[in-house]
Amino acid sequence: MNNNPPAALGDAIHVEGLKMWARVGVLPEERSLGQWFVMDLTIWLDLAPAGRSDDLSLTVDYGQAVAAIQACAERMVCHTVEYFSEQILDQVGEMCGPCPVRLILRKCHPPIPGFDGSISVERWRFAG
Repeated sequence: MNNNPPAALGDAIHVEGLKMWARVGVLPEERSLGQWFVMDLTIWLDLAPAGRSDDLSLTVDYGQAVAAIQACAERMVCHTVEYFSEQILDQVGEMCGPCPVRLILRKCHPPIPGFDGSISVERWRFAG
C-alpha cells in the first residue's frame, strides 16, 4: 500500500489510529455486539493562513472532526465497512467542505476462521 500522497495535494492534517467501537458486519452478532475499528484520515488543505495567524477558523478543528466521527460510529449499525466509511466521509465533508480526503478504515478482528489480522477499505474524495 502506498502511503505517500501526491505532492500536488500540498499541506495536510492527519488523524491516525483513532479507535472506535461500531456495530458493523455481515453476522448478526457483529451488528448487535459491535467490534473495534481503527481509522486513519488525511485532509488536504492550505495550512499557511492558520500557520501565519494562529486563527482556528482558518483550518480544520480536528478535535471537532474526531468527536463527530466518534458520534457517527456510536450510531452506526450496518452490514459493510464500505457503508461505514461512506458515512465517515460524509461527516468529514460536512465539516471541511470540498477538500481532498483519504480514509483508511480497519476492522481489527474480523470473524474469519483461521485468520488473525485485519481488513481495511481505503477511500478517497477529491475536491471539486
